[in-house]
Amino acid sequence: MVRPNRFYDVRRIGPVQVGSYNDGRGRTKHTAACTAPGCGFSADYNDRPAAELAARTHRCNP
Repeated sequence: MVRPNRFYDVRRIGPVQVGSYNDGRGRTKHTAACTAPGCGFSADYNDRPAAELAARTHRCNP
């Protein structure tokens, strides 16, 4: 059985991807993660605008 991708509504803002998911308690959470090699930035947020703001203001320092 193949498990479906748990992220939905994924958008790219520069090198950062923002996606939504449901946690184990049924709440909707949002993640911002940088895809640049060697960066390693990622963070979880309770609301989508906060995740998108983090994506817009993120500056890589790999």
